[in-house]
Amino acid sequence: MSQKFMFFAGLSLGLSVSVVYQIYCGIQGFDGLQITALLPSVVRNAVKFSFLENTSSPLGATEIVTQANRVIKTTTPSMLLLQGDDTIAQSLYTKVKVACWILTSPSNLDRKAIYVKNTWSRKCTFVLFMSSVRNDSFPTVGLNTSEGRGHLTAKTMKAFQYLYDNHFDDADWFMKADDDTYVIMENLRYFLSDEDPSQPIYFGQKLKPYIKMGYASGGAGYVLSKESLRRFGLRGDNYTRTCKADTGHEDVEIARCMESLGVKL
Repeated sequence: MSQKFMFFAGLSLGLSVSVVYQIYCGIQGFDGLQITALLPSVVRNAVKFSFLENTSSPLGATEIVTQANRVIKTTTPSMLLLQGDDTIAQSLYTKVKVACWILTSPSNLDRKAIYVKNTWSRKCTFVLFMSSVRNDSFPTVGLNTSEGRGHLTAKTMKAFQYLYDNHFDDADWFMKADDDTYVIMENLRYFLSDEDPSQPIYFGQKLKPYIKMGYASGGAGYVLSKESLRRFGLRGDNYTRTCKADTGHEDVEIARCMESLGVKL
């Protein structure tokens, strides 16, 4: 066996042992910096983890997760601000008004929706959480629909109708997102700043099947212009076939409805 082979074998073994030891020390609370390094960067940058830096006793992995979740749930908007020049972002916040509505369910409020509520959705002009039933403490808007994937179309149709009936004049753009979607609102506003909300358009991740013009992925989220929402809200009984009240794939059915209303993707 050559000396060169032995050298690289020993080096590889040493590096492997070192990595395992560093991870072990971090999890055991050997060093606050070590623990912090194991956490997702988005969490590290969002808040100052004083409980990691100041603890005098080791923290187990379970305790780290528990403490991190507690901090995330109590994060204030000012903690989420990035350091640097945000002049453009602040200007666009006032100029490009984006209403957000989040598709959720009673069982997902504390598992998913709470994290949307406490992070990116705070940068919407306003946000509404749409569920099958009303919850005053979260809060959610109750749409009086059944739960389950087979009824996402009903939720979506009723949610956009609710926005038209109650918030049409409060924004220029109306975005639908799921409770496990993350949106960088600064980028969305920057994109929309060159678009005209008085035009019948909507934007999203365009997919080709099923609809001639394509459809926007529901999981990625999509945005309707003010004119698109106006046409949807006033569509009337002539569009019951193309704007289904329920059944089908939510994102496909919305696209079918938009296409029949003359809205382009």
